[in-house]
Amino acid sequence: MKSVILDMDPGIDDAAAIAVAVNNPDLDVKLITTVAGNVSVDKTTSNTLKLLEFFDKDIPVAAGAKAPLKKQFEDASYVHGASGMPGYDFPAVTTKPIERDAVDAIHDVLQAADEPITLIATGSYTNIALFIQKYPTDFAKIEQLIMMGGTVSAGNTSSVSEFNVFTDPDAAKIVFESSLPKVMIGLDVTMKALITPATLETIAKMGRSGEMLKAIIGEYSDQGAGGKPMHDVNTILYALDPTAITTEAGNVDVVVDGPAMGATVWDFQNRWHDADTTNVEIGLDIDAAMFNDWFIKQVGNMPV
Repeated sequence: MKSVILDMDPGIDDAAAIAVAVNNPDLDVKLITTVAGNVSVDKTTSNTLKLLEFFDKDIPVAAGAKAPLKKQFEDASYVHGASGMPGYDFPAVTTKPIERDAVDAIHDVLQAADEPITLIATGSYTNIALFIQKYPTDFAKIEQLIMMGGTVSAGNTSSVSEFNVFTDPDAAKIVFESSLPKVMIGLDVTMKALITPATLETIAKMGRSGEMLKAIIGEYSDQGAGGKPMHDVNTILYALDPTAITTEAGNVDVVVDGPAMGATVWDFQNRWHDADTTNVEIGLDIDAAMFNDWFIKQVGNMPV
């Protein structure tokens, strides 16, 4: 069983990723931390608690950064709705986040762990950057950082930038320049791994969990050719089966200002970096049909 910490900003695709992660028998979710991104951190925290109560999971939740390190915060409510998780009538939350903030909570879990833990970050990387700056001696406790974000082709927030990196490019720069072992699962993968209308109709018949997911995904305004991209779910797939996503090691730099703000630039010609050095595994391809079949199987792990 793989032990993981999730750092997220639910958000509809984050919600689907949480649903998969907390119900998969091969993952042990030790902690979920929240960050401002798709919506404000109070909403991302509330949405996380709603999901854990829905699935009857007792997993600690710690609220994190309310804003990027330097840049003004701009959410993605135009994609995820005002609440970040519309389409389903969740009961009012009865639980609360723990009193520790996200960065210190990550440190606490890592220090208590007997084996290295995988970090999965699917929102802006503000919490992760602050953790890197505050607790660099914890790196030995981290098996890998799997990030949803970035692109080495076209962007979705600007012509060259992906939303999570664009939201806090200064944090992303700190993360990419860190010595943590990293995997970037960006738009080059996630815009291929589209949940099809047929998959949504299938999960809608798989009990209350499938009904809930179908309802919130139906409100998701992000759209690809033939389906809806469940960006963040791809990180959970990679954590469970790295062979499911084609990657290539490379050097990626983050642009922090100007018209290319948030760009993740892959120096594949080795103009700026030594050819024998890399800082990240870059996700490049995925089998979309496999992804849909896998997602349906994951819903089968959830309460009916």
